[in-house]
Amino acid sequence: MNKKIDYKKDYKEIYLPKTKPEIIDVPPMWFITFSGSGDPNQGEFGQAVEALYSLSYAVRMSYKSENVPEGYYQYTVFPLEGVWDLLDYTKTATDKSNLKYTIMIRQPDFLTEHWFQYFLKQVKEKKPNPYLDGIRFEQITDGRSCQMMHIGSFDDEPTSFRQMEAFCDAHSYIRTSKVHREIYLSDPRKTEKDKLRTVLRYSVKAVE
Repeated sequence: MNKKIDYKKDYKEIYLPKTKPEIIDVPPMWFITFSGSGDPNQGEFGQAVEALYSLSYAVRMSYKSENVPEGYYQYTVFPLEGVWDLLDYTKTATDKSNLKYTIMIRQPDFLTEHWFQYFLKQVKEKKPNPYLDGIRFEQITDGRSCQMMHIGSFDDEPTSFRQMEAFCDAHSYIRTSKVHREIYLSDPRKTEKDKLRTVLRYSVKAVE
């Protein structure tokens, strides 16, 4: 168990981009995920986040138990991520009740479907949460993407997205979907709004 992974050091290109747009090729990764819709400031979203973290920490701390997954290594729990879309494209994106999301936390390479089910059952018994029933274990990739670090309030993200769009136009890339990913590197409960750090990313393709 000599190996130790810290996403801020070992995956800088994915989790710590610069505050200006760039193009990156994102590899496939394994996540535990939960899909829902509506205003993320409401209770359901928070309970789903708690369910994801409860399961993630159960995997992380399993080395202290009798049942340790083969290939286990020490690592820092990855940050919460969200893939965001709209329920109705005729409505404004600022209408939070119109949001559709899949929130997720990346998992270490040693986690398998077997161990996912094992830890899910364990957490359901120790920390009951109805939203655990909606958690899935799946591989996801963003592929070629445009990304940047957004510093500030979530409500100010449109400014950063405009920078990304201008960068793509200038470098002959086009956005392939209205869906985008956010990676939350700050805890909004403990961080001032103007200091929040959020990775913004969406898939692109080169203009032929």
